Amino acid sequence: MERYRLTANSEPLTAASLQALFTREALMLLLLVRHAQAAEQDATRYPDDSLRPLVSKGKKAQARISKELRRRKLIPTRVYSSPWKRAWQTARILLEETGLPKSARIACEPLAAPPDLAAIAAQVGGGSEVGAVGGVGEDEIIALVGHEPWMSELAALLLTGRPGGLGVDFPKSGVMGIETPALVAEPGAATLRFFLVP
Repeated sequence: MERYRLTANSEPLTAASLQALFTREALMLLLLVRHAQAAEQDATRYPDDSLRPLVSKGKKAQARISKELRRRKLIPTRVYSSPWKRAWQTARILLEETGLPKSARIACEPLAAPPDLAAIAAQVGGGSEVGAVGGVGEDEIIALVGHEPWMSELAALLLTGRPGGLGVDFPKSGVMGIETPALVAEPGAATLRFFLVP
């Protein structure tokens, strides 16, 4: 419990100053998830790269990291995923291992492209302040499943305001926890809380 001491030099107390003193900023926790290991690129087998599936090793690694999220009580309420097969399968494993219903997995086309915070926020509902009507709930955990180099660029954009503002070695099945007041927030307003790697 935090304690506050008022001294003779303290500013006069007003309703606004009391509210500011005792109100904590509502934040959402974003789980940026890079898809698990997929089949190698092969134009003969997969002429459409978006259809490459996960391999057994990738599925197992993703199951382990998803169980770790559950153990740490970092269970998302919603999982937004690139519609590409390998990301979609990764999101399914995340749902299964954390006990979420299938309805919690939502296709998010902007996660299959270079990061566009406004486009992602429009779909996720995190463009306004957390807790706003139609937005993300206070203290909500949202997972975003996508691809490299776009997930690293998304992390850099949230943390520094520039897609190239941070070099990240983001392994397959890696999960980066980033706390932010909104997806479209002041550059650098987000905070890195953890980075889980398989």
